Amino acid sequence: MDKNKAATDTEAEKTVITFSPGLAGFLAENDISIGFTSYQTGRLYLVGRGTDGKLAIHEAIYPQAMGVIANENRIYLSSLTQVVRMENVLAPGQLANCVHDKVYVPRNMQTTGNIDIHELGLRKDGQIICVNTRYNCLSISSLTHSFKPIWKPDFISEVIAEDRCHLNGLAMVEGQPKYVSAVGQSDVKDGWRNCRKNGGVIIDVENDTILTEGLSMPHSPRWYADRLWLLNSGTGELGWLTPDNHWFKPVAFFPGFLRGLAFHNDHGFVTLSKPRHGHFEGLTLDERLKEKKAEQWCGVQILSLATGEIVQWLRLEGAITELFDICILPGVKNPITLGPQSTEIRDFITIERPDW
Repeated sequence: MDKNKAATDTEAEKTVITFSPGLAGFLAENDISIGFTSYQTGRLYLVGRGTDGKLAIHEAIYPQAMGVIANENRIYLSSLTQVVRMENVLAPGQLANCVHDKVYVPRNMQTTGNIDIHELGLRKDGQIICVNTRYNCLSISSLTHSFKPIWKPDFISEVIAEDRCHLNGLAMVEGQPKYVSAVGQSDVKDGWRNCRKNGGVIIDVENDTILTEGLSMPHSPRWYADRLWLLNSGTGELGWLTPDNHWFKPVAFFPGFLRGLAFHNDHGFVTLSKPRHGHFEGLTLDERLKEKKAEQWCGVQILSLATGEIVQWLRLEGAITELFDICILPGVKNPITLGPQSTEIRDFITIERPDW
């Protein structure tokens, strides 16, 4: 097999992953691993580097895996009906199978039902906030119910199981929800679909105001380096909002439908999907791809914020055509996770040190 190719464990004949020759070195230089999701096939991918210096890719099955946030020792993931909390069970310096420095095991699975959680945020008090797309609101967990709404856009008249505005992204600032993205200001079921080309908005959660409008299917607002970044997915662009008039200022074009954005040091990490038939068509992205004679991508591209150039990449071909979210695992070399339906998790038992 080509040293810059890999096949997934469970889809060896269906999905081929290729990557830039310098990706493993880039992860090592920045002392990170990355995680990203494919809700289309229900996969969480963790990408690091092995003790041999080569790229290491691990996958686990989580139905409709979408929003993912993480730090060195914990991963939160939204799936079809649950929000999953995974904990690293290895002590500092400990290795599993002599190669893995982190093993993330699902320890809590909060059942919400299918509320179509797109992204997650971590509040400073430790509470997980869900972008509850089906019910057009931000929500938190409840001890007795599927969820508890904590905010909805002013133009949404009721919390109801109708995806009206396609609320999809969340930017946290100082441990609080601050900005969200929505495809349109609709208050009728599926009304956002008529707003895809230029009806997208960014909303300030604190004061319930529309910060900017006229966007095309915006996703993944992120506050980083004193700027509000976002993906204008319908045009294939990453950019930020100018502080004076909140105009969208494009920084780079990517050959795919964008959802999923993370930052580390002076780099941006973006997930790309191939436009879905009947859903992503008729957008400016189509025209841009034709103009540039560019092939549609499914994968991850890493951008230098200083130069605007793509410095590293990872590409998926075959069964997987859509990705969603991406996260950074700082200080992590070669992580794995045990999926709740995996055979390994049955006998993988760890014991916390007793107090006696």
